[in-house]
Amino acid sequence: MGIYRIGIDVGGTHTDAVLLDEKNQVLAETKSPTTEDVATGIYTAMHKIIHEANVPREQIKYAMLGTTHCTNAIVERKRLNNVAVVRIGAPATLAVKPLIGVPEDLREVLGKYVYLVRGGHEFDGREIVSLDEEDLYRIAEEIKGKVDSIAITSVFSPVSKSHEERASEIFKEVLGENVAISLSSEIGSVGLLERENATILNASVVNVAKIAADGFKNALKNEGIHHARIFFGQNDGTLMSVEYAVKYPIYTVACGPTNSLRGASYLTQLSDAIVVDVGGTTSDVGVLVQSFPRESSLAVEIGGARTNFRMPDLVSIGLGGGTIVRIQENGEFTVGPDSVGYRLPEKSLIFCGDTLTTTDVAVALGKVELGDPSKVTHLDKDLLNKVYAKMVEMVEEAIDKMKTSAAPVPVILVGGGSILLPETLNGASEVIRPEHSGVANAIGAAISQVSGQVEKIFVLDEIGREKALELAKTQAMEEAINAGADKDHLDIVDIEDVPLAYLPGNATRIRVKAAGALAQILEEVSI
Repeated sequence: MGIYRIGIDVGGTHTDAVLLDEKNQVLAETKSPTTEDVATGIYTAMHKIIHEANVPREQIKYAMLGTTHCTNAIVERKRLNNVAVVRIGAPATLAVKPLIGVPEDLREVLGKYVYLVRGGHEFDGREIVSLDEEDLYRIAEEIKGKVDSIAITSVFSPVSKSHEERASEIFKEVLGENVAISLSSEIGSVGLLERENATILNASVVNVAKIAADGFKNALKNEGIHHARIFFGQNDGTLMSVEYAVKYPIYTVACGPTNSLRGASYLTQLSDAIVVDVGGTTSDVGVLVQSFPRESSLAVEIGGARTNFRMPDLVSIGLGGGTIVRIQENGEFTVGPDSVGYRLPEKSLIFCGDTLTTTDVAVALGKVELGDPSKVTHLDKDLLNKVYAKMVEMVEEAIDKMKTSAAPVPVILVGGGSILLPETLNGASEVIRPEHSGVANAIGAAISQVSGQVEKIFVLDEIGREKALELAKTQAMEEAINAGADKDHLDIVDIEDVPLAYLPGNATRIRVKAAGALAQILEEVSI
Protein backbone atom coordinates (compact mmCIF):
# COMPACT_ATOMS: atom_id res chain seq x y z
CA MET A 1 0.00 0.00 0.00
CA GLY A 2 1.45 3.36 -1.03
CA ILE A 3 1.78 6.30 1.35
CA TYR A 4 1.40 9.70 -0.26
CA ARG A 5 2.15 13.20 0.93
CA ILE A 6 0.96 16.66 -0.07
CA GLY A 7 3.22 19.75 0.01
CA ILE A 8 1.73 23.22 -0.32
CA ASP A 9 3.56 26.56 -0.24
CA VAL A 10 1.71 29.87 -0.17
CA GLY A 11 3.68 32.66 -1.81
CA GLY A 12 2.82 36.31 -2.41
CA THR A 13 1.84 35.59 -6.03
CA HIS A 14 1.18 31.85 -6.33
CA THR A 15 0.12 28.97 -4.13
CA ASP A 16 2.09 25.91 -5.27
CA ALA A 17 1.10 22.32 -4.54
CA VAL A 18 2.63 18.89 -5.17
CA LEU A 19 1.61 15.31 -4.43
CA LEU A 20 4.48 12.87 -3.84
CA ASP A 21 4.62 9.08 -3.56
CA GLU A 22 6.53 7.15 -0.87
CA LYS A 23 9.77 7.58 -2.86
CA ASN A 24 9.19 11.35 -3.01
CA GLN A 25 8.54 11.22 -6.77
CA VAL A 26 6.24 14.00 -8.04
CA LEU A 27 2.87 12.57 -9.15
CA ALA A 28 1.11 15.92 -9.65
CA GLU A 29 2.01 19.61 -9.40
CA THR A 30 0.18 22.87 -9.88
CA LYS A 31 0.38 26.64 -9.45
CA SER A 32 -2.71 28.53 -8.41
CA PRO A 33 -3.07 32.31 -7.78
CA THR A 34 -2.76 33.20 -4.09
CA THR A 35 -6.10 34.63 -3.01
CA GLU A 36 -6.91 37.52 -0.70
CA ASP A 37 -8.16 35.13 2.00
CA VAL A 38 -5.30 32.63 1.31
CA ALA A 39 -7.55 29.64 2.13
CA THR A 40 -9.32 29.67 -1.25
CA GLY A 41 -5.97 29.48 -3.06
CA ILE A 42 -5.00 26.50 -0.89
CA TYR A 43 -8.35 24.74 -1.60
CA THR A 44 -7.98 25.28 -5.36
CA ALA A 45 -4.37 24.06 -5.55
CA MET A 46 -5.06 21.02 -3.38
CA HIS A 47 -8.17 20.07 -5.34
CA LYS A 48 -6.21 20.17 -8.63
CA ILE A 49 -3.34 17.89 -7.56
CA ILE A 50 -5.56 15.33 -5.80
CA HIS A 51 -7.79 14.98 -8.85
CA GLU A 52 -4.85 14.90 -11.24
CA ALA A 53 -2.93 12.23 -9.28
CA ASN A 54 -6.11 10.24 -8.58
CA VAL A 55 -4.63 8.24 -5.69
CA PRO A 56 -6.74 6.68 -2.91
CA ARG A 57 -7.58 9.44 -0.42
CA GLU A 58 -7.05 7.19 2.61
CA GLN A 59 -3.43 6.61 1.54
CA ILE A 60 -2.58 10.34 1.75
CA LYS A 61 -0.95 10.23 5.18
CA TYR A 62 0.97 13.51 5.42
CA ALA A 63 0.15 17.10 4.49
CA MET A 64 2.69 19.93 4.78
CA LEU A 65 1.96 23.65 4.56
CA GLY A 66 4.43 26.49 4.12
CA THR A 67 2.49 29.67 4.69
CA THR A 68 2.85 33.47 4.69
CA HIS A 69 -0.23 33.92 6.93
CA CYS A 70 1.74 35.06 10.00
CA THR A 71 4.18 37.28 8.09
CA ASN A 72 1.31 39.03 6.29
CA ALA A 73 -0.63 39.58 9.52
CA ILE A 74 2.38 41.31 11.15
CA VAL A 75 3.22 43.38 8.06
CA GLU A 76 -0.42 44.41 7.48
CA ARG A 77 -1.17 44.83 11.25
CA LYS A 78 -4.35 42.80 10.75
CA ARG A 79 -6.00 39.87 12.56
CA LEU A 80 -3.55 40.06 15.50
CA ASN A 81 -4.31 38.74 18.99
CA ASN A 82 -5.10 40.99 21.95
CA VAL A 83 -1.76 40.69 23.70
CA ALA A 84 -0.63 41.42 27.26
CA VAL A 85 3.10 42.20 27.41
CA VAL A 86 4.67 41.16 30.72
CA ARG A 87 8.33 41.90 31.39
CA ILE A 88 9.87 40.44 34.53
CA GLY A 89 12.76 42.81 35.16
CA ALA A 90 11.86 45.65 37.54
CA PRO A 91 13.62 47.57 38.91
CA ALA A 92 16.64 46.70 36.73
CA THR A 93 15.08 47.45 33.31
CA LEU A 94 12.72 50.34 34.04
CA ALA A 95 14.77 52.78 31.94
CA VAL A 96 13.88 51.00 28.68
CA LYS A 97 10.21 50.21 28.23
CA PRO A 98 8.90 47.26 26.16
CA LEU A 99 8.18 47.91 22.45
CA ILE A 100 10.72 50.75 22.20
CA GLY A 101 11.89 51.05 18.59
CA VAL A 102 8.82 49.21 17.30
CA PRO A 103 6.91 51.24 14.65
CA GLU A 104 4.17 53.36 16.22
CA ASP A 105 1.28 51.73 14.36
CA LEU A 106 2.38 48.28 15.57
CA ARG A 107 2.95 49.60 19.10
CA GLU A 108 -0.61 50.94 19.15
CA VAL A 109 -1.96 47.47 18.34
CA LEU A 110 0.29 45.47 20.67
CA GLY A 111 1.03 47.93 23.47
CA LYS A 112 -2.38 48.31 25.13
CA TYR A 113 -1.54 46.08 28.12
CA VAL A 114 2.11 46.42 29.15
CA TYR A 115 3.37 45.46 32.60
CA LEU A 116 6.75 45.52 34.33
CA VAL A 117 7.03 43.12 37.26
CA ARG A 118 9.77 42.76 39.88
CA GLY A 119 12.05 39.79 39.20
CA GLY A 120 14.59 38.49 36.70
CA HIS A 121 18.07 37.01 36.90
CA GLU A 122 21.69 38.07 36.60
CA PHE A 123 23.84 36.72 33.74
CA ASP A 124 25.13 33.97 36.05
CA GLY A 125 21.67 32.76 37.08
CA ARG A 126 21.39 34.57 40.45
CA GLU A 127 18.08 36.32 41.13
CA ILE A 128 18.15 40.12 40.77
CA VAL A 129 15.14 40.24 43.11
CA SER A 130 12.57 37.58 43.92
CA LEU A 131 9.55 37.29 41.63
CA ASP A 132 6.59 39.49 42.66
CA GLU A 133 3.87 36.84 42.49
CA GLU A 134 1.29 39.10 44.14
CA ASP A 135 1.65 41.60 41.29
CA LEU A 136 1.25 38.81 38.74
CA TYR A 137 -2.03 37.68 40.35
CA ARG A 138 -3.23 41.33 40.26
CA ILE A 139 -2.31 41.65 36.55
CA ALA A 140 -4.04 38.35 35.75
CA GLU A 141 -7.29 39.61 37.31
CA GLU A 142 -6.95 42.93 35.47
CA ILE A 143 -6.52 41.41 31.99
CA LYS A 144 -9.19 38.72 32.43
CA GLY A 145 -11.55 38.83 29.45
CA LYS A 146 -9.48 41.54 27.72
CA VAL A 147 -6.59 39.55 26.22
CA ASP A 148 -6.27 36.13 24.64
CA SER A 149 -2.47 35.90 24.42
CA ILE A 150 0.35 36.76 26.83
CA ALA A 151 4.03 37.43 26.05
CA ILE A 152 6.28 36.86 29.07
CA THR A 153 9.92 37.98 28.99
CA SER A 154 12.29 37.78 31.94
CA VAL A 155 15.79 39.23 32.19
CA PHE A 156 18.40 36.60 31.24
CA SER A 157 15.78 33.88 30.88
CA PRO A 158 18.07 31.93 28.49
CA VAL A 159 20.17 31.34 31.64
CA SER A 160 17.29 30.75 34.06
CA LYS A 161 13.68 30.49 32.93
CA SER A 162 12.18 29.80 36.39
CA HIS A 163 10.50 33.24 36.70
CA GLU A 164 8.91 32.96 33.25
CA GLU A 165 7.59 29.49 34.02
CA ARG A 166 6.16 30.53 37.40
CA ALA A 167 4.47 33.55 35.80
CA SER A 168 2.95 31.23 33.18
CA GLU A 169 1.56 28.98 35.94
CA ILE A 170 -0.08 31.96 37.66
CA PHE A 171 -1.73 33.22 34.46
CA LYS A 172 -3.05 29.75 33.62
CA GLU A 173 -4.38 29.36 37.17
CA VAL A 174 -6.37 32.62 36.94
CA LEU A 175 -7.22 32.76 33.22
CA GLY A 176 -7.57 29.05 32.44
CA GLU A 177 -5.66 26.76 30.12
CA ASN A 178 -7.06 28.33 26.93
CA VAL A 179 -5.07 31.55 27.12
CA ALA A 180 -2.04 31.39 24.79
CA ILE A 181 1.26 32.00 26.57
CA SER A 182 4.58 32.72 24.83
CA LEU A 183 7.80 32.50 26.87
CA SER A 184 10.86 34.37 25.59
CA SER A 185 13.24 31.63 26.81
CA GLU A 186 11.68 29.31 24.21
CA ILE A 187 11.75 31.77 21.31
CA GLY A 188 14.62 34.29 21.17
CA SER A 189 18.27 34.26 22.16
CA VAL A 190 20.37 36.55 24.36
CA GLY A 191 19.49 40.26 24.09
CA LEU A 192 16.49 41.37 26.12
CA LEU A 193 14.76 43.83 23.78
CA GLU A 194 15.06 41.76 20.59
CA ARG A 195 14.02 38.59 22.41
CA GLU A 196 11.06 40.43 23.91
CA ASN A 197 9.97 41.71 20.48
CA ALA A 198 10.15 38.21 19.00
CA THR A 199 8.02 36.91 21.89
CA ILE A 200 5.42 39.69 21.52
CA LEU A 201 5.17 39.04 17.77
CA ASN A 202 4.80 35.31 18.45
CA ALA A 203 1.97 36.01 20.91
CA SER A 204 0.28 38.30 18.37
CA VAL A 205 -0.10 35.68 15.60
CA VAL A 206 -1.35 32.66 17.59
CA ASN A 207 -4.93 33.13 16.31
CA VAL A 208 -3.71 33.58 12.74
CA ALA A 209 -1.82 30.28 12.99
CA LYS A 210 -4.89 28.54 14.48
CA ILE A 211 -7.09 29.83 11.64
CA ALA A 212 -4.51 28.71 9.05
CA ALA A 213 -4.30 25.27 10.67
CA ASP A 214 -8.10 24.91 10.82
CA GLY A 215 -8.42 26.09 7.22
CA PHE A 216 -5.86 23.52 6.09
CA LYS A 217 -7.63 20.74 8.04
CA ASN A 218 -10.98 21.73 6.50
CA ALA A 219 -9.47 21.81 3.00
CA LEU A 220 -8.23 18.24 3.51
CA LYS A 221 -11.59 17.11 4.93
CA ASN A 222 -13.42 18.63 1.95
CA GLU A 223 -11.26 16.45 -0.30
CA GLY A 224 -12.12 13.37 1.74
CA ILE A 225 -8.74 13.16 3.50
CA HIS A 226 -9.44 12.41 7.16
CA HIS A 227 -6.33 10.63 8.40
CA ALA A 228 -3.36 12.76 7.39
CA ARG A 229 -0.82 14.14 9.83
CA ILE A 230 -0.42 17.87 9.30
CA PHE A 231 2.86 19.78 9.53
CA PHE A 232 3.86 23.42 9.04
CA GLY A 233 7.11 24.60 7.45
CA GLN A 234 9.58 26.36 9.75
CA ASN A 235 12.04 29.03 8.66
CA ASP A 236 15.06 26.80 9.24
CA GLY A 237 14.00 24.44 6.44
CA THR A 238 12.36 21.81 8.64
CA LEU A 239 8.81 20.95 9.72
CA MET A 240 6.82 21.20 12.94
CA SER A 241 3.55 19.62 14.05
CA VAL A 242 0.34 21.69 14.07
CA GLU A 243 0.36 21.85 17.88
CA TYR A 244 3.94 23.14 17.84
CA ALA A 245 3.12 25.64 15.06
CA VAL A 246 0.23 27.13 17.02
CA LYS A 247 2.54 27.52 20.04
CA TYR A 248 5.46 29.00 18.04
CA PRO A 249 3.85 30.56 14.93
CA ILE A 250 6.68 33.08 14.59
CA TYR A 251 8.85 30.23 13.26
CA THR A 252 6.74 30.16 10.08
CA VAL A 253 8.01 33.63 9.10
CA ALA A 254 10.18 33.36 5.94
CA CYS A 255 9.53 29.62 5.58
CA GLY A 256 8.68 30.11 1.86
CA PRO A 257 12.25 30.87 0.72
CA THR A 258 13.64 28.16 3.03
CA ASN A 259 11.25 25.61 1.51
CA SER A 260 12.60 26.62 -1.89
CA LEU A 261 16.18 26.08 -0.69
CA ARG A 262 15.35 22.64 0.71
CA GLY A 263 13.48 21.75 -2.49
CA ALA A 264 16.41 22.95 -4.61
CA SER A 265 18.82 20.80 -2.60
CA TYR A 266 16.57 17.75 -2.96
CA LEU A 267 15.97 18.20 -6.70
CA THR A 268 19.69 18.63 -7.52
CA GLN A 269 21.16 16.45 -4.75
CA LEU A 270 23.54 19.34 -3.98
CA SER A 271 24.22 20.12 -0.32
CA ASP A 272 26.21 23.36 -0.81
CA ALA A 273 25.12 25.96 -3.38
CA ILE A 274 23.48 29.34 -3.86
CA VAL A 275 19.77 29.22 -4.63
CA VAL A 276 17.90 31.92 -6.56
CA ASP A 277 14.13 31.63 -6.08
CA VAL A 278 12.38 33.83 -8.66
CA GLY A 279 8.73 34.46 -7.85
CA GLY A 280 6.21 36.81 -9.39
CA THR A 281 7.22 39.84 -7.34
CA THR A 282 10.68 39.24 -5.84
CA SER A 283 13.71 37.01 -6.11
CA ASP A 284 15.11 35.56 -2.89
CA VAL A 285 18.75 34.52 -2.86
CA GLY A 286 19.90 32.16 -0.11
CA VAL A 287 22.78 29.82 0.64
CA LEU A 288 22.65 26.06 1.18
CA VAL A 289 25.10 24.75 3.78
CA GLN A 290 24.92 20.96 4.21
CA SER A 291 21.47 20.96 2.56
CA PHE A 292 20.01 23.52 5.01
CA PRO A 293 19.63 27.32 4.65
CA ARG A 294 22.47 29.37 6.10
CA GLU A 295 21.19 31.23 9.14
CA SER A 296 21.44 34.99 9.55
CA SER A 297 23.83 36.13 12.27
CA LEU A 298 22.23 39.58 12.42
CA ALA A 299 19.15 40.85 14.21
CA VAL A 300 16.24 40.70 11.77
CA GLU A 301 13.37 43.15 11.38
CA ILE A 302 9.86 41.75 10.98
CA GLY A 303 7.19 44.33 10.24
CA GLY A 304 9.65 46.99 11.47
CA ALA A 305 10.28 45.30 14.86
CA ARG A 306 13.85 44.21 15.62
CA THR A 307 14.06 40.56 16.71
CA ASN A 308 16.79 38.00 17.38
CA PHE A 309 15.24 34.59 16.81
CA ARG A 310 16.64 32.34 14.11
CA MET A 311 16.02 33.46 10.53
CA PRO A 312 17.48 32.38 7.17
CA ASP A 313 20.18 34.57 5.64
CA LEU A 314 18.48 35.97 2.54
CA VAL A 315 18.80 38.82 0.07
CA SER A 316 15.51 39.81 -1.58
CA ILE A 317 15.44 41.93 -4.73
CA GLY A 318 12.47 43.47 -6.52
CA LEU A 319 12.73 41.27 -9.60
CA GLY A 320 10.14 38.66 -10.52
CA GLY A 321 8.09 37.46 -13.46
CA GLY A 322 5.57 40.26 -13.01
CA THR A 323 8.05 43.10 -12.33
CA ILE A 324 7.05 46.28 -14.19
CA VAL A 325 9.52 47.77 -16.70
CA ARG A 326 9.13 51.51 -17.42
CA ILE A 327 10.78 53.02 -20.49
CA GLN A 328 11.18 56.80 -20.79
CA GLU A 329 11.07 58.66 -24.11
CA ASN A 330 14.82 59.36 -23.89
CA GLY A 331 15.52 55.60 -23.76
CA GLU A 332 16.22 55.43 -20.03
CA PHE A 333 14.39 52.71 -18.12
CA THR A 334 13.65 51.31 -14.66
CA VAL A 335 13.08 47.70 -13.61
CA GLY A 336 10.61 47.41 -10.70
CA PRO A 337 10.50 47.29 -7.77
CA ASP A 338 6.69 47.07 -8.19
CA SER A 339 5.02 44.12 -9.86
CA VAL A 340 1.68 43.08 -11.36
CA GLY A 341 2.08 39.92 -9.24
CA TYR A 342 -0.58 37.27 -9.73
CA ARG A 343 -2.33 39.52 -12.31
CA LEU A 344 0.42 38.76 -14.86
CA PRO A 345 -1.99 36.70 -17.08
CA GLU A 346 -4.23 39.74 -17.53
CA LYS A 347 -1.82 42.68 -17.21
CA SER A 348 1.28 41.82 -19.30
CA LEU A 349 1.52 42.66 -23.00
CA ILE A 350 1.87 39.04 -24.17
CA PHE A 351 -1.50 38.30 -22.54
CA CYS A 352 -3.15 41.35 -24.22
CA GLY A 353 -2.69 43.59 -21.20
CA ASP A 354 -1.24 47.12 -21.06
CA THR A 355 1.81 46.77 -18.80
CA LEU A 356 5.38 45.98 -19.90
CA THR A 357 6.82 43.33 -17.56
CA THR A 358 10.08 41.40 -17.30
CA THR A 359 8.29 38.37 -18.78
CA ASP A 360 7.38 40.44 -21.87
CA VAL A 361 11.06 41.40 -22.24
CA ALA A 362 12.18 37.76 -22.12
CA VAL A 363 9.49 36.70 -24.63
CA ALA A 364 10.32 39.57 -27.03
CA LEU A 365 14.00 38.51 -27.02
CA GLY A 366 13.05 34.89 -27.77
CA LYS A 367 14.35 33.61 -24.41
CA VAL A 368 10.97 32.29 -23.25
CA GLU A 369 7.99 30.86 -25.15
CA LEU A 370 4.82 32.16 -23.52
CA GLY A 371 1.62 34.01 -24.43
CA ASP A 372 1.36 35.82 -27.77
CA PRO A 373 4.85 36.95 -28.92
CA SER A 374 3.30 39.14 -31.69
CA LYS A 375 2.17 41.58 -28.97
CA VAL A 376 5.82 42.54 -28.26
CA THR A 377 7.41 42.50 -31.75
CA HIS A 378 7.11 46.31 -31.99
CA LEU A 379 9.51 46.88 -29.08
CA ASP A 380 13.08 48.10 -29.71
CA LYS A 381 15.33 45.01 -29.42
CA ASP A 382 18.50 46.98 -28.58
CA LEU A 383 16.76 48.67 -25.68
CA LEU A 384 15.24 45.37 -24.51
CA ASN A 385 18.70 43.78 -24.52
CA LYS A 386 19.85 46.55 -22.16
CA VAL A 387 16.82 45.92 -19.92
CA TYR A 388 17.55 42.19 -19.89
CA ALA A 389 21.22 42.81 -19.08
CA LYS A 390 20.09 44.95 -16.13
CA MET A 391 17.78 42.13 -14.90
CA VAL A 392 20.66 39.63 -15.02
CA GLU A 393 23.01 42.10 -13.35
CA MET A 394 20.55 42.53 -10.43
CA VAL A 395 20.61 38.76 -9.84
CA GLU A 396 24.41 38.53 -10.20
CA GLU A 397 24.87 41.34 -7.64
CA ALA A 398 22.60 39.53 -5.17
CA ILE A 399 24.56 36.28 -5.69
CA ASP A 400 27.80 38.18 -5.11
CA LYS A 401 26.49 39.58 -1.81
CA MET A 402 25.78 36.07 -0.52
CA LYS A 403 29.16 34.55 -1.41
CA THR A 404 31.84 34.20 1.25
CA SER A 405 34.69 34.15 -1.29
CA ALA A 406 35.33 35.16 -4.90
CA ALA A 407 35.43 31.52 -6.06
CA PRO A 408 32.59 30.46 -8.38
CA VAL A 409 29.88 28.31 -6.77
CA PRO A 410 26.97 26.28 -8.20
CA VAL A 411 23.78 28.31 -8.59
CA ILE A 412 20.38 26.59 -8.58
CA LEU A 413 17.45 28.44 -10.21
CA VAL A 414 13.97 27.69 -8.87
CA GLY A 415 10.56 29.36 -8.79
CA GLY A 416 8.08 30.09 -11.55
CA GLY A 417 9.97 33.19 -12.71
CA SER A 418 13.33 31.40 -13.04
CA ILE A 419 12.60 30.78 -16.75
CA LEU A 420 13.56 34.44 -17.27
CA LEU A 421 17.20 33.90 -16.33
CA PRO A 422 20.01 32.70 -18.66
CA GLU A 423 22.02 29.45 -18.56
CA THR A 424 25.19 31.22 -17.41
CA LEU A 425 25.69 33.81 -14.67
CA ASN A 426 28.80 35.64 -13.50
CA GLY A 427 30.17 34.11 -10.30
CA ALA A 428 28.47 30.76 -10.92
CA SER A 429 30.53 27.63 -11.60
CA GLU A 430 27.37 26.17 -13.15
CA VAL A 431 23.72 27.17 -13.40
CA ILE A 432 21.24 24.37 -12.72
CA ARG A 433 17.52 24.55 -13.41
CA PRO A 434 16.19 21.20 -12.15
CA GLU A 435 13.03 19.45 -13.28
CA HIS A 436 9.99 20.60 -11.22
CA SER A 437 11.94 23.79 -10.34
CA GLY A 438 8.74 25.85 -10.61
CA VAL A 439 7.31 24.12 -7.54
CA ALA A 440 10.56 23.60 -5.59
CA ASN A 441 9.03 25.38 -2.59
CA ALA A 442 6.11 22.94 -2.32
CA ILE A 443 8.51 20.00 -2.79
CA GLY A 444 10.74 21.46 -0.05
CA ALA A 445 7.75 21.57 2.29
CA ALA A 446 6.78 17.98 1.48
CA ILE A 447 10.20 16.32 1.87
CA SER A 448 11.54 18.19 4.89
CA GLN A 449 12.63 16.67 8.16
CA VAL A 450 11.37 17.68 11.60
CA SER A 451 13.75 19.59 13.87
CA GLY A 452 14.20 20.96 17.35
CA GLN A 453 16.63 23.64 18.43
CA VAL A 454 17.97 24.81 21.75
CA GLU A 455 20.04 27.91 22.50
CA LYS A 456 21.20 28.55 26.06
CA ILE A 457 23.97 30.09 28.12
CA PHE A 458 25.95 27.60 30.25
CA VAL A 459 28.46 28.50 32.97
CA LEU A 460 31.24 26.01 32.20
CA ASP A 461 33.04 26.54 35.53
CA GLU A 462 30.03 24.92 37.18
CA ILE A 463 29.21 21.98 34.86
CA GLY A 464 32.08 21.67 32.36
CA ARG A 465 31.95 21.81 28.57
CA GLU A 466 31.20 18.12 27.92
CA LYS A 467 28.19 18.07 30.25
CA ALA A 468 26.89 21.38 28.84
CA LEU A 469 27.03 20.02 25.28
CA GLU A 470 25.33 16.76 26.30
CA LEU A 471 22.55 18.69 28.06
CA ALA A 472 21.99 20.93 25.01
CA LYS A 473 21.95 17.92 22.65
CA THR A 474 19.41 16.08 24.82
CA GLN A 475 17.15 19.15 24.99
CA ALA A 476 17.36 19.72 21.21
CA MET A 477 16.39 16.08 20.57
CA GLU A 478 13.46 16.37 22.98
CA GLU A 479 12.32 19.50 21.11
CA ALA A 480 12.51 17.63 17.79
CA ILE A 481 10.46 14.70 19.16
CA ASN A 482 7.87 17.17 20.52
CA ALA A 483 7.68 18.76 17.07
CA GLY A 484 6.91 15.38 15.45
CA ALA A 485 10.25 13.68 14.72
CA ASP A 486 10.88 9.96 14.99
CA LYS A 487 12.98 9.41 18.14
CA ASP A 488 14.81 6.47 16.53
CA HIS A 489 15.95 8.44 13.48
CA LEU A 490 17.36 11.66 14.91
CA ASP A 491 20.69 13.35 14.19
CA ILE A 492 22.44 16.41 15.58
CA VAL A 493 22.82 18.56 12.45
CA ASP A 494 24.30 21.76 13.90
CA ILE A 495 26.31 22.72 16.99
CA GLU A 496 27.51 26.23 17.74
CA ASP A 497 29.57 27.00 20.82
CA VAL A 498 30.41 30.70 21.38
CA PRO A 499 32.40 31.75 24.51
CA LEU A 500 30.98 34.93 26.07
CA ALA A 501 34.04 36.86 27.21
CA TYR A 502 31.95 39.59 28.85
CA LEU A 503 30.38 37.14 31.31
CA PRO A 504 32.21 35.55 34.26
CA GLY A 505 32.42 31.85 35.09
CA ASN A 506 33.68 30.83 31.64
CA ALA A 507 30.18 31.32 30.19
CA THR A 508 29.40 30.09 26.70
CA ARG A 509 26.35 30.24 24.43
CA ILE A 510 25.56 26.81 23.02
CA ARG A 511 23.14 26.28 20.19
CA VAL A 512 22.24 22.78 19.03
CA LYS A 513 19.83 21.66 16.33
CA ALA A 514 18.55 18.09 15.98
CA ALA A 515 16.64 16.92 12.91
CA GLY A 516 15.12 13.65 11.83
CA ALA A 517 12.53 11.86 9.75
CA LEU A 518 8.83 12.21 10.45
CA ALA A 519 7.56 9.84 13.11
CA GLN A 520 5.71 7.07 11.29
CA ILE A 521 1.96 6.91 11.75
CA LEU A 522 1.39 4.24 14.36
CA GLU A 523 -2.31 4.83 14.74
CA GLU A 524 -4.92 6.53 12.62
CA VAL A 525 -5.16 10.25 13.34
CA SER A 526 -8.43 11.98 12.62
CA ILE A 527 -8.54 15.59 11.55
